[in-house]
Amino acid sequence: MNHEDARFRFARMLPSSGVFSPTQSGPAVYSVMAVFLWGTSDFAGGYGSRRANAFVLTAFSHICAFVLMFAVAFALHPAFPSRASILWGLAAGGIGGFSLAIFYRALATGQMGLTAPIAALLGAAIPTLADIAMEGAPGHWTMAGFALAIFAIWLITRPEETTENDESGRPKGVAMAALAGVGFAGFYLCIHQTTGSPVWIAATSRVGSFATTAVAVVATRAPLRLDRPRAVLGMFAGFLDISASALFIFASQRGRLDEAVVITSLYPAVTVLLARLVLKEHFSRWKFLGLLAALAAVPMIAAG
Repeated sequence: MNHEDARFRFARMLPSSGVFSPTQSGPAVYSVMAVFLWGTSDFAGGYGSRRANAFVLTAFSHICAFVLMFAVAFALHPAFPSRASILWGLAAGGIGGFSLAIFYRALATGQMGLTAPIAALLGAAIPTLADIAMEGAPGHWTMAGFALAIFAIWLITRPEETTENDESGRPKGVAMAALAGVGFAGFYLCIHQTTGSPVWIAATSRVGSFATTAVAVVATRAPLRLDRPRAVLGMFAGFLDISASALFIFASQRGRLDEAVVITSLYPAVTVLLARLVLKEHFSRWKFLGLLAALAAVPMIAAG
């Protein structure tokens, strides 16, 4: 047997041995990329919402996101999705857009290191349980990775002594973060029903996102004002958010929904790090341990 034949036989053995293969690790790589983009986007959006109306900022962010992804789609000329996929994309965008505005408000009123992981935990748990019920449980390594990821998010969400509470005694922003998490779960479940070009689906989803946030702006009679720093933050958040959405759609189409959701739901680690570095928010040893657990969970999920 020559060396080329040996390499060929070894490559065929990889999927069954639990070691990474390009097919297995591909969706995980895109999910990890989405983690960094979504984490940075949420920090920018939450920070911008501290001195701007969350609905106005989010609506502007969605316009910028649509323009970017439409330009990408126009340049790449991918096949246009089916009508059913367009409708699912619009529904996902409508739910996700409204939830994102609430989430930005939660980030602005509470500690980012607390509110971001709560939304991520609920957003991950609901579609993960639904996918396991529909497709069956994944491999043992993946299930262990799920457990470690949930533990990581819990560590990052542990209330600190410095957490500011509202009038009811709960940490500020928790209720809104929980509501946003349920909405994120709805986004994941709807977007998973789509097929076709992730670029077009991401672009059309922002039409639904803008529609719901625009209605919220009109209903709340929010002042249509954004100064230049907040506009820049909104545009930056929109570009990153739409890019992460396209990566998530790609990952969920080529792998299991629960794996893509759980990995991408680790994005609060990035938000927490940025809040620590930029805003000097308290960063305990528990959060640091949670970040390490999150890093360990990703390869376990991908290897399953």
